[in-house]
Amino acid sequence: MLGVRAERACDTPFKRIAAQAYYRFLALMKVEAEFNHADYRLMSRRAIEALRGFEETNLFLRGLVMQLGFRREIVHYVRAQRVAGQSKYPLGKMLGLALEGVTAFSVMPLRYITILGFMISVASFLLGVWAFAGVLIFHNTVPGWASTVIPIYLICGVQMICRGVMGEYVGKICLETKRRPRYLVEAFLPGKRTASAEKNRQGAREEAVRAL
Repeated sequence: MLGVRAERACDTPFKRIAAQAYYRFLALMKVEAEFNHADYRLMSRRAIEALRGFEETNLFLRGLVMQLGFRREIVHYVRAQRVAGQSKYPLGKMLGLALEGVTAFSVMPLRYITILGFMISVASFLLGVWAFAGVLIFHNTVPGWASTVIPIYLICGVQMICRGVMGEYVGKICLETKRRPRYLVEAFLPGKRTASAEKNRQGAREEAVRAL
């Protein structure tokens, strides 16, 4: 069960707007997260054991819990105003947590760099076509600007595309080093699979006896 805040009336306007914008940003980055889900949750022993299979150092539990794939329920609650003490999460730590949530589960920022480089390259190509049209048809261009501006835009676009391609490989390396489980088994159903497994165990036992 996931504890989800029903409303944010006790938050400041800045924190309320920032939190809503952050969850929408996670959705844009293709990160699966429950909107307004805090670190209040009730997990079964099976879910806890599955969570232990994620051998990561930088833990973003709000994202890891969603990766388990088990059936989950949402419980809405209303958080009252703090009556004592101060928050242990100032703005700096909140920004660090937000960055951790994106970089731990998404390589979309690297892909957006590639898309941006491609858009800049296309824009520089169209600008070159417009410059040629201005010279050949309209005869009203400023001499020297096209040979200076267009190559700069084109080179910048190509560089961003190259960095985006390298970023794809770096992102795959990052995901591989996390060693996350490919799948989690929720339950074993009785039937042929169980009988086959029992038959294999019996055959291995008989083979061991013959070896003795």
